[in-house]
Amino acid sequence: MDKRELLIALNGTKGIGWKTISRLMEQGDLREVEHFDEAEWGRRGVTPSAARNLKPELDEQNRQVRKKLMEAKGIIPVTIWDEEYPILLKEISQPPWVLYTIGRIELLSSFSIAMVGTRVPTAYGRKMGESLAGSLAEQGVNVISGLARGIDGVCHQAALRAAGATTAVLGTAVDQPYPPENRFLYKEIAEKGLIVSEYPIGTPPHPGLFPQRNRIIAGLTRGTVVVEADERSGSLITADAALEANRDVFAVPGPVTSPKSRGTLNLIKQGAKLITHAEDVLEEYGFAPAQKMPEDGNKLTEDEQRIYHMLEQGNRSFDELLTLSGWEFGLLHSVLLSLIIKKQAVQLPGSIYKLI
Repeated sequence: MDKRELLIALNGTKGIGWKTISRLMEQGDLREVEHFDEAEWGRRGVTPSAARNLKPELDEQNRQVRKKLMEAKGIIPVTIWDEEYPILLKEISQPPWVLYTIGRIELLSSFSIAMVGTRVPTAYGRKMGESLAGSLAEQGVNVISGLARGIDGVCHQAALRAAGATTAVLGTAVDQPYPPENRFLYKEIAEKGLIVSEYPIGTPPHPGLFPQRNRIIAGLTRGTVVVEADERSGSLITADAALEANRDVFAVPGPVTSPKSRGTLNLIKQGAKLITHAEDVLEEYGFAPAQKMPEDGNKLTEDEQRIYHMLEQGNRSFDELLTLSGWEFGLLHSVLLSLIIKKQAVQLPGSIYKLI
């Protein structure tokens, strides 16, 4: 069994968490795991109950059943070993070992901004969320949120209306839309955008899962916009996760008399950038993240698209791109040259590359 299959099995096992998987991955020598007994797993730090839960997950027949079920639901698992796994997410303190995705998987590595806020927004909050998300989406930014009631749903809908990209990070299994009233929005995002969860199919909903997913919302993005939030809003957890991951935090000011603005006003006092328009976010990055992929007449190859998406996350040196791509020197050099010829990228002093 390869480590990718093992990772998916471990991730789907009750009683095995992030730290246990981390220890197991560090140990190596796991090629014969399907033959391990409880004693062997115990020596590797797995509890007896978790070892019993793991046994059917490792069974070849069950693995094939799980694979076919995911295929039938349009679910593509992306492990931390896969090239599709987003570079930015690897930089957070506990990156998910597996992401379960439905939809446009390329959005995992697109230029993205998170937008979060209260579940019970005011008319002002809804208007600002719609305006900011719609404008960012029109400029080619992937708008990421959590599909929750209120500001999350408002921002997803505005991005879709702008015919832009949007990604929903769930606090439930990827095939379980929540809350129920957003099931039609979930379906539209699955068709036009991307649905993401770190929880495997069959995971029962639990309130404790939702705060955990906020680190993914923040981790996938260059910055997080808090549209409207009171002092105890869950969206402030996402802002904290963004700061922990060394990402930008933006806040929309609101009336000082409104309880729904206290959280955002406090963020501004603490150093978050005050914003009122999408341009306030875009100008922070010093390059044009809004650039869209070229039309068919100048269409990028698959290799060119891969490097293009890496550069969407920021300027990169040749050596960085060499490491991230895992390619030979000659292949990377020819792809970068082609992007320059197609006027999609430029080379700066010091062999630094950036999108035009």
